[in-house]
Amino acid sequence: MKTIRVVAAVIQDEDRVFATQRGYGEFKDGWEFPGGKVETGETPEEALKREIREELEAEIEVGRLLTVVDCDYPKFHISMMCFLCTLKSGQLILKEHEAAKWLTKDQLQSVAWLPADLEAVDVYRKMK
Repeated sequence: MKTIRVVAAVIQDEDRVFATQRGYGEFKDGWEFPGGKVETGETPEEALKREIREELEAEIEVGRLLTVVDCDYPKFHISMMCFLCTLKSGQLILKEHEAAKWLTKDQLQSVAWLPADLEAVDVYRKMK
């Protein structure tokens, strides 16, 4: 099974995190942390900054690694590095997603997360 290396930004603002709803593809309408594939020659942090610029027209500060999620989907395996991040500049303009929400820890279960992201949500909820 093909493994896809991806990164995800758990963008924090005080007691909230930014969640996005996919606007395309096989997993359209599922909720996820924004991010994307790591390209050849990129570090995970570089990939994450690039993806957020492309998808949300914003600059982020990449913080510590929250978790690494390994998840099997029907046609591929995903290895996703999730980083805690903060917004440096920009307005988080949706270029590829159909919706977005700022969610508190208590609101995290209010959206239908994609399987890999659900594991990251569980780790985030257990943080102090």
